[in-house]
Amino acid sequence: MPASWKGYISFGLVSVPISLSPAARSESISFNQLHNVCHTRLKHPLFCPTCNRNVEWSEIEKGYEYEKDQYLLFTPQELKSVEPETAEAMEILEFVKMSDIDPVYYDASYYIAPQEAGVHAYHLLQNAMRESGYAGIAKVTMHNREYTVVIRATETGLTLHTMFYQNEIREAQDYTGKDKTEVREQEKTLALQLIKNLAGPFEPEKYRDTYQEALQNLIDAKTHGKSVAAVPHKKQAPVIDLVAALKQSVEQQTSRRAGKTLLRAVPAKAEERKKGRKAG
Repeated sequence: MPASWKGYISFGLVSVPISLSPAARSESISFNQLHNVCHTRLKHPLFCPTCNRNVEWSEIEKGYEYEKDQYLLFTPQELKSVEPETAEAMEILEFVKMSDIDPVYYDASYYIAPQEAGVHAYHLLQNAMRESGYAGIAKVTMHNREYTVVIRATETGLTLHTMFYQNEIREAQDYTGKDKTEVREQEKTLALQLIKNLAGPFEPEKYRDTYQEALQNLIDAKTHGKSVAAVPHKKQAPVIDLVAALKQSVEQQTSRRAGKTLLRAVPAKAEERKKGRKAG
């Protein structure tokens, strides 16, 4: 995969040549837009209404509309001339605790890879950040804008996250209402018990996009002239008796946990019996 950005990352007087590559990408089944008369795929050509013809990419230039249908034209050289220093180098401005950053600021994620000349300094920064528990705040210019980024160290290297600016974050609304009702102790105890029953380590491999799987099943079935059953949806209704609902939830989760423990114990006991027979 081609690098999204190449340049230097610096802390103090130490500079490390690096490259960035996307850490994740969204994967989904996409559908094309077809004409419902002839089922032909629709196209979106670049069309100039003044010249009354389609245009090539080589004929395109950038313009800023300062008044209705009035544009200031810019050449690539002019745009290049105003790129800040962060277009080629990102300097770590300060170090902060990751826990101090509200996740609402995170945007896209990138892996930071060292160039050959910077491997040693890269590992130095990685190890120092991991041991200290701090993440670095820096600025970098790419994709025609300057980002504030957070750089964090993992076991395998450095990861970068672009961040939204303060003015891009929408003000949080107080959805609990102006007249907050008092939470009863029994309700809180049951809610805490439910959280405890549902608690576990974060294992991302357990989660998958069931809607994409359903779409793929639908495509496969339609390809072979078959149909698929509609997915049943539960009817949700507002909870009237909160304590009763919490008690029932806790009981259900307790039963499920007991069932999972039993399922894990049965194979283990069977394995012990096998070992016992072999030993005899």
